[in-house]
Amino acid sequence: MRAPTCGYWCECWTQDIRGPELPELKASFDAYSALQADRWVAVALRTISPALGPDASDEAWEWLYNGRAATRRTLLRRQPCTVTITQAHTRITWTIRPVTYLPLADRQGTQLPACANAFRPQATD
Repeated sequence: MRAPTCGYWCECWTQDIRGPELPELKASFDAYSALQADRWVAVALRTISPALGPDASDEAWEWLYNGRAATRRTLLRRQPCTVTITQAHTRITWTIRPVTYLPLADRQGTQLPACANAFRPQATD
């Protein structure tokens, strides 16, 4: 990648809704198309659905059957979207935001610039 590229930054967050804890980032994914972004959420929902309770499973399958098309249309308009389900006391939220990937921010590149070898982590206090 030598020029900025349009894509989508996808994240999965969980939060215990019983307390004041902040959401925790569980996964992230760099997608290069709306199809790839919504597929990431769909695969995750299909993967976890057998372990979900009845209400959360219904939420997951409702999005898979009826909400996914609306999500993709939103992404194609380059607008952010979220998909949320609640399992017992845990809220799981997938966020998808349109982004512009810069050449140095691409995680797919195999060649790092020469200055990358000069970086030495600093000790923190």
